Formats: sequence, C-alpha cells, structure tokens
Amino acid sequence: MKEIKLKIDGKNVTGYQNQTILCIARNNGIDIPTLCHDERVQVYGSCGLCTVEAEGIPKLLRSCSTVAADGMVVRTNTSRVLENRKSALELLLSDHTGDCRPPCSLACPAQTDCQEYVGLVANGNYKEALISVLDKVPLPSSIGRVCPRPCEEACRRELVEEPVSVAGLKQFLGDMELDTRVAEEVFTCTEAGTGKSAAIIGGGPGGLAAAYFLSKRGHKTIIYEAMPEMGGMLRYGIPEYRLPKKILQQEISRIERTGVIFKNNVKVGKDITLDELREQNDAVIIACGAWSSVGMRIPGENLEGIYGGIDLLQDTAQNIPVEIGKKVAVVGGGNTAMDVCRTAVRLGAGEVYNIYRRTRNEMPAAENEIDEAEEEGVIFKNLTNPIEFIGENKKLKAVRLQIMELGEPDTSGRRSPVPVEGKQEIIEVDSFIIAIGQKPDLKGFETLKTTKWGTIDADSDTFLTNLDGVYAIGDAMGSGADIAVSAI
Repeated sequence: MKEIKLKIDGKNVTGYQNQTILCIARNNGIDIPTLCHDERVQVYGSCGLCTVEAEGIPKLLRSCSTVAADGMVVRTNTSRVLENRKSALELLLSDHTGDCRPPCSLACPAQTDCQEYVGLVANGNYKEALISVLDKVPLPSSIGRVCPRPCEEACRRELVEEPVSVAGLKQFLGDMELDTRVAEEVFTCTEAGTGKSAAIIGGGPGGLAAAYFLSKRGHKTIIYEAMPEMGGMLRYGIPEYRLPKKILQQEISRIERTGVIFKNNVKVGKDITLDELREQNDAVIIACGAWSSVGMRIPGENLEGIYGGIDLLQDTAQNIPVEIGKKVAVVGGGNTAMDVCRTAVRLGAGEVYNIYRRTRNEMPAAENEIDEAEEEGVIFKNLTNPIEFIGENKKLKAVRLQIMELGEPDTSGRRSPVPVEGKQEIIEVDSFIIAIGQKPDLKGFETLKTTKWGTIDADSDTFLTNLDGVYAIGDAMGSGADIAVSAI
C-alpha cells in the first residue's frame, strides 16, 4: 500500500493511500471529535463535528469521509473549525429525542424508569422490578389500568412493530404484589421520625403519593379528605369497569400501613381552616383535585336533566340513583367524556350520543377508549356543537346543535372548528351531560393566589404557593385537570 506524508496541526505524520484524515490523525495520537464514526459501517460524515481545514481548499472538510492526499496540510483547531463544530453540535441537540434517557421515561409524567423495570420483568426479577416502579408510583395496579400510556406513544419499538406494554407490565407487577406481598418491606417506614409534620388536603392520587413519600421519609403525615373514602377521582371519577375499587382500596390500605393518618369526611374551609392546618404543621400540601364540571354557558343550561360529567360519575360510584332516561347526549372528547358515555350505557340508556366539535382524529381521548365506546353502541356526532337547550315546563326536551367544519389551526396546533352558516340540527334527549372540563372548588382557599384557569397559582418546579409552607399539586394547580399519573 502506498505511503503518503502530510502535516496535521504542524506535526509531520505518515499514512497510507485511501485512508481518511480522521483515521491518520487517530493513528498518530491526534484527537478529532466525532459522534458518528464507526469502523464497522460505511461513513458519510453525518454528525458534522469532525470538520477540519486544509490549505488550498476553501471549504471545511469532514475528516471521517475525506481521503487524505500526499502533502496535505491540515489544521483541526482553528477558530473557523471550532465555530463550525459548535453550530453542528447545537443542530444535533435541537433535534435530540432523548437518547441520554429513554423516550418512554421522558414521556412519563412520573419519570418512571420504564427501561429498568421492563428489563427486570423480562429477566424474571419481579421483586426488583416492582421496587423500581414503587420508587415513583405507589399505586401501580390502579395506574396500570387507567393510564392513557404516554410512555407507549413514545416507545421506539413502535417503529418496528408495536410499543412495549409498559402500562400492562406496571399493572402486572402491582397485581402480583397484592396477591403475594413480594415487596411488603417497601411499604414499611424504616427511617426515624424527623419530628416534622405535613397536612395533605385531598386523598386522590396526588395526595396519596405525597403522603406515601413523606411518610417513608419519617415525617408525620395526615390526609384530610372531604369524601367518605380515600381515592379521589380514582374512586369517584373512574368507573368500576375500568378500575375495580377493591384493587384501589388494597393499594390505598398499603399506603396507610406506612404510617399515614387518614381523616375522611373533613372538608377544609368548613370543618377546619387552612390557617389552622398551617399552625399545626410544618407544611400543607393542597391536592384537592378538580371536582367541578365546567359549564357550557348557553341558553337553557338551568333546565332539569342537565348534569355535569363528574357529578354523574361521582353519584354512580356511590350507588346514588341517577335518572337519565333512554336518550342521552354527552358533550366532550376526552377520557372523562368516554367514561360518561359508557356509564350512561350501563345505566340503561338506549341511545347515547357523543357530541364533539372537532373530528374523531382530534379527540383527546385515548384511541382504545373511543373504540370501546363505539363498540358499546355510543353514536358519535362529530363536528357538532351545542348552542341551545330546549325545554318544556323547566325540563330538558332537546338540544340544538351547530354543524361545524375545521378551519385554521389554533394555538394547540389543532384546526379550529368554525360554524357552517345556516346548518343546524335538533336532537331530542332525556338528559344532557357536560364533560368538557373540570375546575377546582377553592372555597376555603381565598388567601391563595389563583391563575386564569381558576386553579391555584403554584411554582411549577417547587409547587410553592404565595403562602409560606403551603404547596399545591395535581389538578388543583397550574393548567388544571390532567391524567392521574401527572398528579402522582
């Protein structure tokens, strides 16, 4: 092989014909940074970090793909080269998709180490896998059943066939623990008492998780819950067919065994004040959730037969009789709306309409929830929007719908629905259920600063409110109602 001589950064070096500049530099102890070069594959210089200058050549050269020539004079550290590498690195980072951490974990609001526990399950290390999950999610059986699985949407395996069943494995581990107690010690508080105490307002997924982690660290923790039982929306907002309450209760009881004190039927602002809780504790965490349905604000909304979606689900969960009739319409395109539709079917409605102002593709509900609602007979009336409730003797008789079409994208990136002039429809219904959103009831919390959404204004990193020692988490803060694992 013919030998060639060249100079790199003032150093005389020797290489061979058809060798690249990068290869010769490495063989002579000269470092040129690169991310993409791998000797096992054909090189195309894709990362752009290994650029160098060569005398007599005006453009920068990619050393990993440029074959060296005899007599070439190369410089690897000029200001022009370094500036180009900086730009190349910035471009790489701007399109970075989470290779430092797996995309499934990045997509999980609780930041669970999906790769770790999936791998442990694959190797049969179930106890270790469960401990990994419980490090972030103390309600794995419940969350595994109800989570819309943002981790699986981000899973790279989808590019090959289908995502790994991350949520299903979380449920499997949680159920196994309930059956076998393979990691009972995880729920035993081993740290010495700190002498500190925290009051948590609300026993939903956020409040329960906060209590679990605080109690595990040796703090005295008390949950004040306005409802008869703990669980929040997991108990009162998610139907039995999606989350058996026996499973939920087993997980809640397990958290209680860490030393958390439960106080039910206690409403802050009525039975005890926020100021009293602040005086009695080192910290107060507000996790009261979003229990009020957002209204439509259209004519006729006060007619008998119009319900809030959360109110209907809450009554059903408590076995309170609800008379909705045979023809029911539900407005909303989220998971709560799907739960309401399917609950209406189970309550005996013969016709259940889902009304949504965009198309099915724009519905925020999980695809499987929409499919299952359709399989159960729910009639989808997309591109329609309620504009008037029609009644007789103060009772709902029908709803007037405006026919819509998709216009330009809104701030969320979805195409905004706009009315089609002159096109309306009236459908007769016995009841109408509004499931377009939820907001917190902040009676008793008047000293807290609020947001434009009617939620508590808390710092997104520290969760601190405008009151010292008072934190807000979950649906009660920020932009409002979200999925359960976000509250955790």
